[in-house]
Amino acid sequence: MKRTLSLCCAALLSCLMTCPALAADALLLTPSLYPTEVKEYVNGEEMRLERTYLLSSADDPANIPVGDFDREGWHYTLLDVTRQETVKSDAKDYAETYTLDTDTKDMEKIMPQLAAERTVTTEDGYTGTLMLDTASIKVEAAGYNTSTRTVTAARTYPNLSDADVSFVPKSITDNGRTLELSDVQWQESEGFYHASATYTGKTSSKYATGYIVTADYSGEVVRTTADDTVYTAVFSGTPIQTKTETPDWRWLLILPVGAGAAGLGVLGNKWLKKRRNEKKWEDYTK
Repeated sequence: MKRTLSLCCAALLSCLMTCPALAADALLLTPSLYPTEVKEYVNGEEMRLERTYLLSSADDPANIPVGDFDREGWHYTLLDVTRQETVKSDAKDYAETYTLDTDTKDMEKIMPQLAAERTVTTEDGYTGTLMLDTASIKVEAAGYNTSTRTVTAARTYPNLSDADVSFVPKSITDNGRTLELSDVQWQESEGFYHASATYTGKTSSKYATGYIVTADYSGEVVRTTADDTVYTAVFSGTPIQTKTETPDWRWLLILPVGAGAAGLGVLGNKWLKKRRNEKKWEDYTK
């Protein structure tokens, strides 16, 4: 029985000593961040201490240490944490072709429709102002249609012996087009006949249904993106008046438990002695 009580007390003491150690290890494993700069300065009767941290998007600002601490005779307490975004810029040359639909190919009418500069935003986030390259302007027909019309021409044939249409040519060539005889008017004078002939024909031509104007704009575009974020933890310091040793809290837990375990051992011994005396008495009375 004595051995059992002793083992139990030893196990209890071992657990109590191990738990604080595990807790301390857990604190050490907590992720923490380190400042890139530390500044101290006087503010009246207080000290100020600033810790600057440069955090990327992968860092968690919750890991910035903000607890109280002592440093060179001063006790520091957090006043505030500030946050400032930093940005970076990336520039590149960029060109874009602008298209305009118009009903004319007259450049004097087209130029007022083209802006001298254009503000653009690219698909990948670049912005900037592009300038018109006048040498790049081109005008092309958007499409064609065909039109047909009737053309006429007149011819006269004087001093014919008779008003006979056989004396009049059945077709003529006019401006490269072949025209056919469509009408003849006769006039008689002094025994001769004068013929006034009319010739007709069809001609077709293509015309543009509209025009497409293309013009190039070029210039520099810039993309601005968020970079690292600057966090500044500001602490206020007050002088430490007296410095006392702080007892190890683990021993503060162990001592009462040890005392309790010792008390259990004493009570156990008394109970065993009492139990032996009762057994002797029982044996004696038998």
